[in-house]
Amino acid sequence: METAVKKRKKENVFEFMLGIILFTLIFAAAAFLIGVTLNRYINELSQKRAAETASAVTSLPVVIIDPGHGGEDGGCSEGDAVEKDLNLALSRNIYDLCEIMGLPAKMTRTEDTLLYDMYGDLTDYKGKKKTYDLRNRVRFTNEENGGIYLGIHMNKFPQSEYKGLQVYYSPNNSESKAVADRIQTYTKTYLQPDNNRQTKKSGDSIFILSKLTVPSVLVECGFLSNPEDVSNLSDAEYRKALSMNIFSAVAECAYLEK
Repeated sequence: METAVKKRKKENVFEFMLGIILFTLIFAAAAFLIGVTLNRYINELSQKRAAETASAVTSLPVVIIDPGHGGEDGGCSEGDAVEKDLNLALSRNIYDLCEIMGLPAKMTRTEDTLLYDMYGDLTDYKGKKKTYDLRNRVRFTNEENGGIYLGIHMNKFPQSEYKGLQVYYSPNNSESKAVADRIQTYTKTYLQPDNNRQTKKSGDSIFILSKLTVPSVLVECGFLSNPEDVSNLSDAEYRKALSMNIFSAVAECAYLEK
């Protein structure tokens, strides 16, 4: 027969084991509840952060990137360098950078075409193509809730010594000059150290800038009458560097505007 001492020892061991089992169960249950609560908190926090990020992005001004000319209007040219093609190539680079960096952007054209029939206003555009093309660029900017208008063009002059980027800005919005100045400064600082050009306020001769009321600039990216500019602008790597400078300046202004 078991002695009272042995019996008590067994009871103590049983109670000890039972205590461990109960403690384990309680600990597991508590860990499970904590895990569920923590996971729920993390999910809610992630959703909140995602919503805040989305809100921040959508609150940024939309950059309207406008490659000048297109289609039957080639703009200026020099040899194989045609303005409409260079404008489009640079604009695509800038748009891609906007996409990568989360800056809302839209292009007026993504193909080699004029925009006179964008809205199908007429059945016959003879003699009116240029007029409607320019009007529709303004209309597109307004209807797409443009926050910053960025026109991309090339320059040409009878004298070949003139070179370098120059930016024109609209007089209709006080923030236009700030955008223009930043593009001009970035280009001089990082790409064209000998470019001493100053930004210029546009007049009525630049139709789009005279009509828009959002911050608006037109960038003459170089002179196709200058051999050095033509060589640079015909080089894809140079265009990438120029696009980065223009994008960086515009993006900085967009975030400041926000």
